[in-house]
Amino acid sequence: MSSSYLPATTDSLAQASEATTPSEAISILYRILENPSSSSEALRIKEQAIFNLSDLLSQEKRAEDLQKLLVQLRPFFSLIPKAKTAKIVNKGIVDAVAKIPGTSDLQITLCKDIVQWARSEKRTFLRQRVEAKLAALLMENKEYSEALTLLSGLIKEVRRLDDKLLLVEIDLLESQLHFSLRNLPKAKAALTAARTAANAIYVPPAQQGAIDLQSGILHAEEKDYKTAYSYFYEAFEAFNALENPQALYSLKYMLLCKIMVSQADDVAGIISTKVGLNYQGPEVDAMKAVADAHSKRSLKLFEIALRNFKAQLDEDPIVHRHLSSLYDTLMEQNLCRLIEPFSRVEIAHIAELIELPADHVEKKLSQMILDKKFAGTLDQGAGCLVIFEDPKQDAIYPATLETISNMGKVVDSLFVRSSKIVA
Repeated sequence: MSSSYLPATTDSLAQASEATTPSEAISILYRILENPSSSSEALRIKEQAIFNLSDLLSQEKRAEDLQKLLVQLRPFFSLIPKAKTAKIVNKGIVDAVAKIPGTSDLQITLCKDIVQWARSEKRTFLRQRVEAKLAALLMENKEYSEALTLLSGLIKEVRRLDDKLLLVEIDLLESQLHFSLRNLPKAKAALTAARTAANAIYVPPAQQGAIDLQSGILHAEEKDYKTAYSYFYEAFEAFNALENPQALYSLKYMLLCKIMVSQADDVAGIISTKVGLNYQGPEVDAMKAVADAHSKRSLKLFEIALRNFKAQLDEDPIVHRHLSSLYDTLMEQNLCRLIEPFSRVEIAHIAELIELPADHVEKKLSQMILDKKFAGTLDQGAGCLVIFEDPKQDAIYPATLETISNMGKVVDSLFVRSSKIVA
């Protein structure tokens, strides 16, 4: 960084934008910020210089320099309104660091430093927003208990101040956090609170899309796939209009819902629409492969899809949970259909028919017997499955119980009448 500062003027900004290399532009912008002038025009130019510098440092992946920049700017923040400081910190520097991959730990450290500084400077507006950002980062890092502790205190404070827009963001975050912890009642309650707050104000489309996406996830968890599909569709429309990356995941979950309600044939139609064609890639291809396997009722194709698209199916917790359920159901249906003609059959023969490993089939058959999906036993010595006929319920026992019950009523009635006569 050069020791001589540059005048805080539009010409200096133009000089930075015309620089031949990013490092040269960064050096010029640093020199603009060193200018001691505190006139309104100089402050405006410096503010623009900070945003430009943040973008350049983010493009150059210099996350630590962004962290140092935030500390260097603290004297400057005392010269400008608190709302502008919050905008520079949140929209400028914190978002710039977030664009650099692999910086989640640094982002958490940065947010904690900002919260500490904002608390000492009594900058409540900024602190609350950075704490919400910190909670989201902790959740992504799977540090759920710390995130929940932070959010519970923040929610009480924001409710007291009645900051509806921030309250929507925090309630939505709390819903996502409880969902990650598998606490569905609390996740639904937090989402309802977010919707209630959102109904009272104008919510930006991206935020509304996030609410719809979370609603769809929770409805899918309750196996209400038709309602979930409508929410995912609303989220997709909102994110697609904004060209937000979340649009791809909304589309992916829409396709998942179609598969789960046995409408896998509709998947190809959705993908081939004008909008769907914009999202061609591994995520959509993965759902297409699953839909094809489901349409053909082929467990082998299902296994191949899970193996070929491991990152898109297994590593997405929402898709993985639903596809595991679908796979088990499909496998049970196939096995029941295959063993139906037999009273005794080799496990190896069933494995050959279903095109799956014998040990895998044996384990599933054992589970089905325990779950009373069919009556039978595994003869492991002979490597066979023995199927019993469904025991027929003898109708005489329920009839006898009904007769005894009726006789009891008659005796009770006679006792009441005799008591009246005696009296």
